Amino acid sequence: MATTDAGGARASLTARRLGPAAIVDLGGVAALAGYAVLAWASHDFPGGAGLPGFFGLITWVSVPWLLVFLAFRERPESLPVGRLLLWAVLFRLCGVFGVPPFEDDWFRYLWDGYRFVETGTPYGWAPAASFLDADVPAAMQRILDQVNYPDLPTIYGPTAEYLFALGHLLSPGSLVPLQLLLIGADLLLLRLLLSSARPAFVLLYAWCPLVVKEIAFTAHPDGLGVCLAFAAILLRRREFFVAAGICLALAIGTKVFALLLAPFVLARAPARTALVLAGTLALLYLPFVLQGGTDLPTLAVFAATWEFNSALYGLVAPWLSPAGARVALGAVLVVLGAAYWLHYRRHTPGAIPRGDWIFGACLAVSPVINPWYALWFLPFAVVYPSRWAWTAATALFLAYLTGLNLDAIELEPYAQPGWVRPVEFGAILLAIGVDVWRGRDADPPTKAEVH
Repeated sequence: MATTDAGGARASLTARRLGPAAIVDLGGVAALAGYAVLAWASHDFPGGAGLPGFFGLITWVSVPWLLVFLAFRERPESLPVGRLLLWAVLFRLCGVFGVPPFEDDWFRYLWDGYRFVETGTPYGWAPAASFLDADVPAAMQRILDQVNYPDLPTIYGPTAEYLFALGHLLSPGSLVPLQLLLIGADLLLLRLLLSSARPAFVLLYAWCPLVVKEIAFTAHPDGLGVCLAFAAILLRRREFFVAAGICLALAIGTKVFALLLAPFVLARAPARTALVLAGTLALLYLPFVLQGGTDLPTLAVFAATWEFNSALYGLVAPWLSPAGARVALGAVLVVLGAAYWLHYRRHTPGAIPRGDWIFGACLAVSPVINPWYALWFLPFAVVYPSRWAWTAATALFLAYLTGLNLDAIELEPYAQPGWVRPVEFGAILLAIGVDVWRGRDADPPTKAEVH
């Protein structure tokens, strides 16, 4: 995050004059008002006409987020944790009263939950095959009509599908149970972060507008996946190897991204950790394999053909074939990941790995970068603070500028104006440059043993 020492000093002086509780409460009230307005306005966002209001409100809630952090940056332990958490909860509860802005993935969540409960599996059946099914209740038919890519079976892993099924059982056709369940997982992650980093840096995650929007407002299951993955890392550090293997398997079952952490959880761990990990994954998938379907076929289609808001892939693909670009960038990622893993295994086994580097590098070469993918590296940017990660958490909102959301007939639905990616990734590159130039890509944590 690009900040100036002068700005931080002024904010810190203000905090000393007002007192820690007062500054947090002032920031909390200001941000809560913004989230409340966002929840109210989300019901009326009509495509491109609502984008200025959306970005205005994101700016609104970002200002107190940054100012409160700056106020405590030099004295991170003085931030009152109870108030930090109270406001974080209230921000997230606003999402329950809103409608997911500029998102339609949630219709798939609700449809999958219905299919799972009704048939015993959400896999092996494309939503389009149910368009003319008279047995589908009217309420679910309305949801089905909004599912994107209806010709493809679901792409979500078994852990996510159990979450969707639970949401359906609690309230069929309602997103609220999923929002509340994911808010609960996110609050658990906050508790884990407080055990691993200083409170002021936890505030960066707890009050982050992208986190609140993508978990509380739009119910992306990535929030559950990263909570489970971070729990696996902490359990491995404390030598609860069986529990670590189970948690990591559940994380992978939520989203395949979590597989990138497996070498670090398994580094110098007893062999039973790998066996538990593999066994739990097998148990997650076995019931669905026996019924003839999993998420893997659609995941393969996604990996081979989809492109959206890419960074390095967008630069390389015009010079190579799409398949060639994927292979070349994948090889680069493997080489860099292996080099870091060897260093980690030799020098810091059991420490919290640089998940910000791991997931950041993965996204840099990925053909698809959705804003909620940042949820995977942001918790690690609490433990290892940097400017680039929090700049990315802000810049990735620009990914919502698509032909569909802009209501621009000259653009394909998921195409972006030409200036979006240069600005989006240019800001992140600038922040990386500042981190490198200042020689402190990460402030050393006091609660996490990294050496």
